[in-house]
Amino acid sequence: MPKIKGTKAVLEVLKEQGVKVIFGIPGGVMIPLYDALYDEPALKHVLMRHEQAAAMAAEGYARRSGTVGVCFATSGPGATNLVTGLANAMMDSIPIVAVTGQVRTTAIGRDSFQEADVTGITIPVTKNNRLVKRPEDLIPTLREAFYVARTGRPGPCLVDMPMDVSTAEVEWIAPGGNGDYDLEGYAPPSDGDPELIEQAAKLIALSRRPILYLGGGVVSAGASPEARALARKCNLYVVNTLIGKGAYPETDPQSLGMPGMHGTTYASYGIQHSDLIIAIGARFDDRVTGDLSTFAPEAKIIHIDIDPAEIGKNRAADVGIVGDAKRVLAALVEIVPERARGEWEDHLDEYRAEHPLWIPACEGVYPQYVIDQIFQLTNGDAVVTTEVGQHQMWAAQLYRAKEPRQFLSSGGLGAMGYGFPAAIGAQMASPEAVVFDIAGDGSIQMNIQELATAVYEKLPVKVAILNNGYLGMVRQWQELLFDRRYSGVELSGNPDFAAVAKAYGAEGRTITTRDEVRPALEWSLGITDRPVFLDFHTVAEECVFPMIPAGKSFRDIMEKHPASKGGD
Repeated sequence: MPKIKGTKAVLEVLKEQGVKVIFGIPGGVMIPLYDALYDEPALKHVLMRHEQAAAMAAEGYARRSGTVGVCFATSGPGATNLVTGLANAMMDSIPIVAVTGQVRTTAIGRDSFQEADVTGITIPVTKNNRLVKRPEDLIPTLREAFYVARTGRPGPCLVDMPMDVSTAEVEWIAPGGNGDYDLEGYAPPSDGDPELIEQAAKLIALSRRPILYLGGGVVSAGASPEARALARKCNLYVVNTLIGKGAYPETDPQSLGMPGMHGTTYASYGIQHSDLIIAIGARFDDRVTGDLSTFAPEAKIIHIDIDPAEIGKNRAADVGIVGDAKRVLAALVEIVPERARGEWEDHLDEYRAEHPLWIPACEGVYPQYVIDQIFQLTNGDAVVTTEVGQHQMWAAQLYRAKEPRQFLSSGGLGAMGYGFPAAIGAQMASPEAVVFDIAGDGSIQMNIQELATAVYEKLPVKVAILNNGYLGMVRQWQELLFDRRYSGVELSGNPDFAAVAKAYGAEGRTITTRDEVRPALEWSLGITDRPVFLDFHTVAEECVFPMIPAGKSFRDIMEKHPASKGGD
């Protein structure tokens, strides 16, 4: 077998795995790898301005493209800056591979310059990580990382590569299937147990008040067609998690949207009063269930998940099926009897009509109106990313996703600063798509430096900043639950975001009246060669409703402000 440099081997494995784009920042120990990258036209490198953003852009690329995202970082601070992005990918089951540089093997453990125990630090936030100590282990370790990242329950993997390993000569090993990996004990399930699938079909046939509950696992498995077929064959009304948006079209009459803390009242009502919850690729997260002891007390549970640890973790399952959602659903759809629409579905339609989401028609720039206008002008076809906070929940409520991989948000970790780099990754994955980052004035400043990246790459990402002068979600809780004792939430030093955008070479506009909202959005849609910041100065103390306070139950839901102020 021919011998090649370790750096060349890394790039060959990336190409072999179908990688086209890498997000990263070089550093001292990564110079040999970047030197090899200089001569590799098949791999596009996107120079980010912060490593956290590199990981999040890789996530946005992975989620939009359905492939494994890749990021590079140097040793020490470069690698540790990836941690938040890795933790986010771990919580939301996003397949990425991070390649980090490390000091020479002879310098490890000596507190060398820019040395950090990266594998030790990232054990809790990666599905798998490896420090490559021998050149001959480099190729199989990289292949293993890609295989583990994309199979089973997807997640982030990290390969830590000492500089002397990357510069050593290694024997090129042609790919040979899963025999390349030494993965004792790692055997992701695929087909579910046929007897359990039959039991699930019987439960659905007997149910009078069923709800189909779809999570991000449906999207990861590519199981949206099968989930839609089940819903239509059995006339099931559907709720989805934040990460599961688009698994079933939210524009369809059978969709109730997102339940839980800031979900629609009718989605929360439907799941709470069901007699059967068919949960697929969902975790029964606390933001959905609230107080578990009072959650859906009359419901039996069918739980389908690739990860056996999730079955029964938060809510006991009457039928727990471990397997790939696409395969399990295909088998279930084939044998489940057709179910006619009944009184339950009519009742849910009536309840939905009585408890609609509120889009203010009054004067002032209301965030709900801005998001509704984005939805209307894009016909619901845009790729939407979000930061984290009030704007995220309004976007989840009002931007109704039609397709999987269309709505990208930080769910489990709730990481502020996620939306803008994720939008960069999504735009790189779908150059022709309209991509909107719906942001808050607090969150956008977490990774605002990536304007430089977006401008250099000529990415027409639209950033709609709902600027209320506060860390809005914390302020809302302080208003409603802490007697308006606003502590540490006033963003009185906000910059002129439109001017900041222009300083980077992007476009920007400030919007202060309702009449300016639609023209500004239309203007942004006409810009195709650079990012746009739209700074919407919104009503300062608007709150997100409905709201179920943390740890409470559906009976504690607040559909409007208790003081009914300001049109709430």
